[in-house]
Amino acid sequence: MLEDLKLDDRYDGFLFLAEAARNPPVLHAHHHVELEVNLVIRGEITYVTGGKRFTFPARTLLWLFPAQEHQLVNRSSDAANFVAVFKPELIVRSCHSDAYAGLTRKTPLNAGVLHTLLDPESFDLVRRTMESLMPGSLDADLLNREAGFGLNPHFSFRHADPDGLNAGLHHLLLLCWRSQRTGRLLEPPIALHPAVSRAIQRLGDPEWEGDLGTLATTCGISPAYLSRTFHQQIGVPLSHYRNTLRLSRFWDLFREPRQRTLSEAVFEAGFGSYAQFFRVFRQTYGTGPRQSLGKRPPVA
Repeated sequence: MLEDLKLDDRYDGFLFLAEAARNPPVLHAHHHVELEVNLVIRGEITYVTGGKRFTFPARTLLWLFPAQEHQLVNRSSDAANFVAVFKPELIVRSCHSDAYAGLTRKTPLNAGVLHTLLDPESFDLVRRTMESLMPGSLDADLLNREAGFGLNPHFSFRHADPDGLNAGLHHLLLLCWRSQRTGRLLEPPIALHPAVSRAIQRLGDPEWEGDLGTLATTCGISPAYLSRTFHQQIGVPLSHYRNTLRLSRFWDLFREPRQRTLSEAVFEAGFGSYAQFFRVFRQTYGTGPRQSLGKRPPVA
């Protein structure tokens, strides 16, 4: 799925700090024309791409290229990671020498997610550079609610100093690429069982409905084996993953221009009851939905 990050002409990209405690889950597989860089500040985040699972701890710098379909499937409750995106035009203007030729690629040179575990000094430099670009940006709660780029169709990214942000993104891009070559790789990724890949794909279809037995039959294995293998490979129980998908769909529905009530969005997202939704929401964000949601998110 090609995601439109809705960046207007004033911006060469954007940057925000995604925090699991207040950032809605966006679990559908997607890609975008912009190059994306993540820096994990704390906790762990897990991506699936190319049939493999990658889990990245704190101090990891990772790259998601424009033609690279990727899916965030899990993150620890304390996870926080900077997300920076860079428009193709910025990359063309910034990268002229062979040293930066890799930044112009649509896919990584090798299969998987290009990444490096930074040494503490390099990590601190990249982190501080990212933090220096945050003043003048939108409120952190708003950026997290909108996943940085805007789940609400009326949202658009804003910064008080576009020229300063653009200059900073240019510097950040080159700094991250130089830092990439100084770190070290993590353990090899986990190749997903074909049934787990099929389960993720089927569950990602908002039109699909069915219980564990139906899903297992579709994947060609028994329910017990699917549950066990999914948990082993993705790091969370299948039921937890499915409820997180429902929560992601709830946010999509709740923010649509059509004004749904909270209950309408809950049941359209696939929750069997409001009590189930309340439990999942509270486990994810630490507070009840009505206290957390209040009124609908404001338009920036």
